[in-house]
Amino acid sequence: MASAYTPLEDIPKIRDTARRAFFSGKAQSLAFRKEQMVQVGYLLKDNEDRLKDAIKTDLGRHPLESELFDFGPVYKEIRGAYDNLDKWSRSQNIDFNINWFALGPKLKPEPKGVVLIIAPFNLPLFLTLSPLVSAIAAGNAVCIKPSEQNPTVNAVLTELLPKYLDPELYHIINGGIAETSKILEYKWDHILYIGGSRVGRIVATAAAKHLTPVTLELGGKNPVVLDPKVDIKLAARRLLWGRFANAGQICTCPDYLLVPREIMEPLVVAMKETYQTFYPDGPEASDSFARIVSEDATKRIQSLLGETRGTVILGGQVDVPKKYVAPTVVANVDGDDALMREEIFGPVLMLVPVQDVDEAIAFIQAREYPLVVYVFSPDKKFQQKVFTSTKSGAALANDTVMSPAVPGFPVGGVGGSGYGYYAARQAFEEFSHWRVTLDNPSWVDKFVLGFRFPPYQPGYKTYTSMLYASLPPRPKKAGPVQKRWALWIFGAAVGAASILLTMAWPHLQLRA
Repeated sequence: MASAYTPLEDIPKIRDTARRAFFSGKAQSLAFRKEQMVQVGYLLKDNEDRLKDAIKTDLGRHPLESELFDFGPVYKEIRGAYDNLDKWSRSQNIDFNINWFALGPKLKPEPKGVVLIIAPFNLPLFLTLSPLVSAIAAGNAVCIKPSEQNPTVNAVLTELLPKYLDPELYHIINGGIAETSKILEYKWDHILYIGGSRVGRIVATAAAKHLTPVTLELGGKNPVVLDPKVDIKLAARRLLWGRFANAGQICTCPDYLLVPREIMEPLVVAMKETYQTFYPDGPEASDSFARIVSEDATKRIQSLLGETRGTVILGGQVDVPKKYVAPTVVANVDGDDALMREEIFGPVLMLVPVQDVDEAIAFIQAREYPLVVYVFSPDKKFQQKVFTSTKSGAALANDTVMSPAVPGFPVGGVGGSGYGYYAARQAFEEFSHWRVTLDNPSWVDKFVLGFRFPPYQPGYKTYTSMLYASLPPRPKKAGPVQKRWALWIFGAAVGAASILLTMAWPHLQLRA
């Protein structure tokens, strides 16, 4: 059963209700925020089977994957925010300064107001409710726009949210393109969008009209660099799991492998063996393999596979009416192949042959910054060479996909993969405004700041120079290295000659 779309005329009313509720001050209480965060957790816990069935209907996903990628990460966020909210919310003192301490300068995190969360379809609980928890922790009102591609999950959340959470502060707006366009006409105090770069640009442009701050997580093509010394069987197992879980519809999935030519053949053998152990009766018959979210998305992947110049060595089958794309590995893919044009967001893994790590790094540097750079290597120096030579939201060695599940880890991109964070303390700060506060007592004007009032006196420089910090020492200009060494050698030679002359002088005098 799908949830009905929200009438367009109701959207501004919902936003205004959330705004009034925010300014009522009820969310200022930390106890209230904690209560609401815990309620998010029990919304999931009390309805776990129902929500797993809804995800199965929308995405064909096994319950184990739902626990790993949806339920567990939300529970982790709730626990972390609940346990740390008092600490996160405290006012912070700035570094002591004798000229300013009397004014009591502090930084205080305050809620931004009404937050809009535009969530994607692929992890419909984690990528909807985890940001909701962070926004609640920061004291905001929230309007959620879930993906219309999860109609069953949305129906359950639309029913349950007002039963568990304050119905004036927290809302769901259901709909497609028309409803999302209507939402973006209005001013929000912060927008979080998780999805593709094309829509991300639309969201950022709409937000700019109202000077609304935005957090974008846009995924991208996440590369994997393999060391020739890698444990090939372990790498094959972890890489295929990371790419094929949730049918490849995870923003942190490995997208393509940069494989040294010398290990290409044994890697392919290991992948074929792993594939057989994962799906002994074939992936289409396996309940451990999910489906693509829609027929249109399935057709897009089918089209890309039809255009590739690479060699399909595993999978490749597509059934559009069943929304099925077989877990697929394509070898001998080059940099301008159709499969390298855009994020696949499906169970297709590309093997790109390279000569060495330097060629792999150059390949990554020539493209947009990804959400994750992966390295599979037992060598810490090899790992660091790749990580320090590239940019990405995250840098992971010897495993895939799992970083958002780690307590305390934020999730965020850089450049083409987005900006800002969700999850962990960084998300609390993302939804907060650091408000500076001062309280200046009257006596300060007599002893410190009285010089600022007209008529200005000739000796003002004495006071301003005391008020502000002096600059550090001016950097010394160093001459060319060879000249410094030459000067040092010359000085050492002169010194040595002087010592020798001093020692020899008495003997010279005796001879004379």
